[in-house]
Amino acid sequence: MDNDSPLSALRNLGPAMEQAFARVGIETVGELRDLGTDAAYARLLQNGSRPHFIAFYVIEMALQGRPWNDCKGDEKAALRVRFDTLKSRNTDPDTDAFEAMMNAIGVIER
Repeated sequence: MDNDSPLSALRNLGPAMEQAFARVGIETVGELRDLGTDAAYARLLQNGSRPHFIAFYVIEMALQGRPWNDCKGDEKAALRVRFDTLKSRNTDPDTDAFEAMMNAIGVIER
């Protein structure tokens, strides 16, 4: 697969992830590879995507050409540390708490 391929050409990445990345200006395999998992995921967080550890490591596994569920043990623990660091640097805990409260009472974005 070449660098101009759409993101959905990568193992594990489907239309939803492709759409999320398109919203932040990442549309090709090459763009994702150039940024790497951390920078690409930080862009998603900075633009309002909710943090989700599985999505983070799915991206990492996709870039390595591995099945998403191949991430285990020490490797998964190390990825969790990277994810937690990205989350703390790129999200606002007050906003996240407010959003959680609004979701709990049924307020949805239109």
